[in-house]
Amino acid sequence: MAIQWFPGHMTSARRKAAETMAMVDVVIEVLDARIPEASCNPMIEDLRRHRQRPCLKVLNKADLADPAVTEAWLDHYNHQPGVKAVALSCKKPGDATRVPSLCQSLAPHRDDGTKPLRMMIMGIPNVGKSTLMNALLKRRVAKVGDEPAVTKQQQRFDLSPRMALIDTPGMMWPKIEHDSDGYMLAASHAIGRNAVIDEEVAVELGAILLMRYAPQLAKRYGFSTEAMDGPALVEAIAARRGCRIKGGGLDLEKAALILLNDYRSGAIGRISLETPETRRQMLDEHVRSVSAAKDSPPQHSG
Repeated sequence: MAIQWFPGHMTSARRKAAETMAMVDVVIEVLDARIPEASCNPMIEDLRRHRQRPCLKVLNKADLADPAVTEAWLDHYNHQPGVKAVALSCKKPGDATRVPSLCQSLAPHRDDGTKPLRMMIMGIPNVGKSTLMNALLKRRVAKVGDEPAVTKQQQRFDLSPRMALIDTPGMMWPKIEHDSDGYMLAASHAIGRNAVIDEEVAVELGAILLMRYAPQLAKRYGFSTEAMDGPALVEAIAARRGCRIKGGGLDLEKAALILLNDYRSGAIGRISLETPETRRQMLDEHVRSVSAAKDSPPQHSG
């Protein structure tokens, strides 16, 4: 099942963001450190490139991500022109203090005191934009929740006489091109539950974890994961945790939520669902499949 999620208010949010970007100096794009590229909205990239705005990519929730993989992502982004990247946890106020000086370094012309440095916080839903805003301002001004799309409109605040912040609603894009991105976004809670089937998401998540973090799974759930696939993992969790429906069958939906919540909370360990290398492989495979589809002759029904 391809996952798509584009609530109506996001169309107006995009239009407003395009207008505001004309008046800002630096874009702060908040990403989920566990899925940096899957959580990177191509609409934001298009808007900032059109306006030629530099970007600070904040890999938030770094405390939940695999630290070695996060280092690889930082290296990947810091080689891009007009981009700086930093990994932090917005829930740690001390981490957020690094953000203004990094933005200043991306807009040195705003260091003369004539005009304030104007920073615009953007990103997809539920990656921690409002948490970052609250940490920077050292007070609770933005509503925070563990559900996507809590912020519904732009808010502007003065960080100091020389720095201004604009918080924007979380924006998805109209069509998620790669199915794997949809599943990673859903697993990481960036997509509303009304758009997904938890069991399907957990099966896809389980397949990635079995491939790259099998020892952590075995330690968390107390069984061997050898020769398991995604569905078998969810079934095994249901059996081990006593998830039963009326009549005695396994409650796979409940087991799926256990796996998803354990991943989201970090209970399984520090996990990254994609690396720069797996991203390249996925994109290369996509190009090959699209090319093969174009080259194949049309199928005629008898």
